Amino acid sequence: MNRLDLQKLSDLRLSESKALLQAGFPDGAYYLAGYAVECALKACIARQTKQHDFPDKELVSRSYTHKLQVLLDLAKLTDKLASDPTLRVVWVVLKNWSEEGRYRIEKTKQQALELLLAIEDQTGGGFLPWVRNHW
Repeated sequence: MNRLDLQKLSDLRLSESKALLQAGFPDGAYYLAGYAVECALKACIARQTKQHDFPDKELVSRSYTHKLQVLLDLAKLTDKLASDPTLRVVWVVLKNWSEEGRYRIEKTKQQALELLLAIEDQTGGGFLPWVRNHW
């Protein structure tokens, strides 16, 4: 899997999430929306590896996680995010996502919608448009 694959997966998971929410499945929508963010951050991490360079073992090992805060740190975007007040608000919504949601039936339509709007709002803002500038 390479950076372009991760970018495509990010966009695909976001589209799938929107479709699930529209169809009345907020738990699935919430769950897949988080993967859109995860894949986007992993694309940013992949960008750090230059062609033909042997990757740093610690970076590779730590990248195999679903924890968005860890991935944000590894993508070297924490300081950039912290300097943007709008993104800090968005991150408060995103940082609590967990892959453990696949085992829960508890998310409301409103919670899924809030996560989706934090990822990409209707004005072209949100986390994903911002992170695309870094992947």
